[in-house]
Amino acid sequence: MRSTKYDVIVIGAGIIGLSTAMKLLERYPYLKLAVLEKDAGEGTQQSGHNSGVIHSGIYYRPGSFKADFCVAGRASMIRFCEENDIPVWTCGKLIVASDAAGMERLSTLEERGTANKVSGLRMVDAEEMAEIEPHVVALKALHAPGTGIVDYRNVTSVYADRVRATGGEIHFNTELNGSRVVGGVTVLDTSSGEFETTNAINCAGLHSDLVAETMGVETGLRIIPFRGEYYKLKKESEFLVKGLIYPVPDPAFPFLGVHLTQTMKGWVEAGPNAVLAMKREGYRKRDFSMSDFLRTITFPGFWKMGIREWKTGVWEINRSFRKNVFLASLQELVPELTSDDLAGTGSGVRAQAVDRAGNLVDDFRIEESPRAIHVLNAPSPGATSSLVIGDYIADLASENFGLTAAPQVAVSQVAGT
Repeated sequence: MRSTKYDVIVIGAGIIGLSTAMKLLERYPYLKLAVLEKDAGEGTQQSGHNSGVIHSGIYYRPGSFKADFCVAGRASMIRFCEENDIPVWTCGKLIVASDAAGMERLSTLEERGTANKVSGLRMVDAEEMAEIEPHVVALKALHAPGTGIVDYRNVTSVYADRVRATGGEIHFNTELNGSRVVGGVTVLDTSSGEFETTNAINCAGLHSDLVAETMGVETGLRIIPFRGEYYKLKKESEFLVKGLIYPVPDPAFPFLGVHLTQTMKGWVEAGPNAVLAMKREGYRKRDFSMSDFLRTITFPGFWKMGIREWKTGVWEINRSFRKNVFLASLQELVPELTSDDLAGTGSGVRAQAVDRAGNLVDDFRIEESPRAIHVLNAPSPGATSSLVIGDYIADLASENFGLTAAPQVAVSQVAGT
């Protein structure tokens, strides 16, 4: 019978959970480590439902985790993909401004990107824009030639292979139901039985706050799911987009606005918007979970956020249900687009952490408790930076868990496996 006693258990087989497991096993190959995942495969939620952008580090406040992680993360991700024969395309990004307010915000972005040492970043005028993206109409733009795209499902799959190759186990269809501590050992009650571990790492994404609470941690945060809906351009219309075309974002929000994105999945995405989802994994408008909905509306921070940002919420709902409104936002980037250019649709769900004051948590939030680490907020550029974040969490684990380069008395030795 397979032993269920481990030195470390990582909860969540998304891109950050698997990167963390991979990095730990690279450093400490003696560890008996397992990854628990409630779904049937790796990367099925946020890791597999994103546009695949390898971000450069333009948007983020210098000194923030986002900024520190992203620039190094981009370089490490490109290198990892090349070393593992994962298709990657450095297509570049154009962030465009169409009015005076946008141009002012664009200058702020240039300052941030320069401070974050984004390679090749420069402001371009209308003439240069026409060379980079011939169908864009704007006053000025910021060009980041090093921005790329990849299919993060492929990256996550390679991470999973690396975990298994270095002795780790991945248990799918294994949902966490509860936990308790018995004699210094954490017992995880799951849909596949009980797992015992000395240390735990919570990388549960959309469910990270629930997992933390299950383990007795009061985070002061609540994961509020936001669905991002997008259209796909028809094949005959894809020539309108050469790389990535973004508007200047509103600095008050952690969302980047609807944009046009080449992808490695075989289509060009147009979007997404950002609307409240009624289920943590609510990829369709009709998806609803009473328990998820109640957790959202009973959290004081949700109402404080809603009162402050209700106009934005109404606008996003309007854009969600009216294709012509969605199209109008896209035409601010590429005026030639028509309703006939927009074909199939898709969506993703963002795990947005909100605090009790109603603030949208904009940076990474990683907290520690005895013998546990909790990744409570891992926004974009989480996928871009997953290798760097995995190293960062491994550093925390080394100290928190008392890990050493050579094993002392590991659980696997005690279990005789």
